[in-house]
Amino acid sequence: MNASALPALAITHADIEAAAARLLGVAHRTPVLTSSTFDARTGAQVFFKCENLQRMGAFKFRGAYNALAQFTPEQRRGGAIAFSSGNHAQAIALSARLLGMPSVIVMPQDAPPAKLAATRDYQQGQAGSEVVLYDRYSEDREAIGRRLAAERGMTLIPPYDHPDVMAGQGTATAELLEDTGPLDLLLVCVGGGGLISGCAVAAHHLSPGIQVVGVEPEAGNDTQQSLARGEIVHIDTPQTIADGAQTQHSGLLTFPVIQQLVGRIVTVTDAELIATMRFFAERMKLVVEPTGCLGAAALLHGVVQARGQRVGVIVSGGNVDLARYAHWLSGGLR
Repeated sequence: MNASALPALAITHADIEAAAARLLGVAHRTPVLTSSTFDARTGAQVFFKCENLQRMGAFKFRGAYNALAQFTPEQRRGGAIAFSSGNHAQAIALSARLLGMPSVIVMPQDAPPAKLAATRDYQQGQAGSEVVLYDRYSEDREAIGRRLAAERGMTLIPPYDHPDVMAGQGTATAELLEDTGPLDLLLVCVGGGGLISGCAVAAHHLSPGIQVVGVEPEAGNDTQQSLARGEIVHIDTPQTIADGAQTQHSGLLTFPVIQQLVGRIVTVTDAELIATMRFFAERMKLVVEPTGCLGAAALLHGVVQARGQRVGVIVSGGNVDLARYAHWLSGGLR
């Protein structure tokens, strides 16, 4: 397809630059770490952007704050509503508190207890804030969110399919490339596509010629299927320990970005995620949640070959229930 015939994307690099300005002094500039052991095993020079050390423990703070910071006075009075398995929930709750507005978060009943507790903690002291629980396997979180927004006069901020969220997430890769210089390859976890779409826009602007590869859990490869079919594929809620990637479909805004700017989507197993969590804990002294291990797992287990290349990996978050974490590191799978 001729480049001039491609549809306009939801965000540009200028949107990411504007988001970076809003986040300056609010979001953490997370470190970029390396591991000689990881490099030796993969034959690549790998740079980990550690968003597990971001405020509230994940990259989601970037997009949530960027969106809420642009609310009108009327929207701030009404507050924000979001649906999330955990990280976007915490990000909206914290951002709303920082900006002095109420938040209502729709979360699955089986969300990791640590994520649920943290979300409620961020809401303390904000009148009109609460967590609403639902069954992710039988109820539609998007429908619940839309209904509550209409009933309460709140503004719904979805976890990925929103231009301000996408632009905020892209600041993670902008910072990575400012620290590392040009890269050959960027690996990003994929749920609904908010992170990888923002990161892909930043990557191609700042490091021309870079290849962006998305990584999904094997049980939840909806975006991989969507790319193959050329249209958004909807799947049942996947059974995977990567709860942040238990999305059922890509977004209407995120998918066109993925189509244009992401080279391919690969998958890894839950067992490979656990082995990667163990590597981060043992060798790099990092607590990383399963979803945050997706990109690194693809390299570590040879799903993506990158020998001789300079590679960036977005480590998306570190919010994991400690009891489950201990179970997984000691050899448990579920």
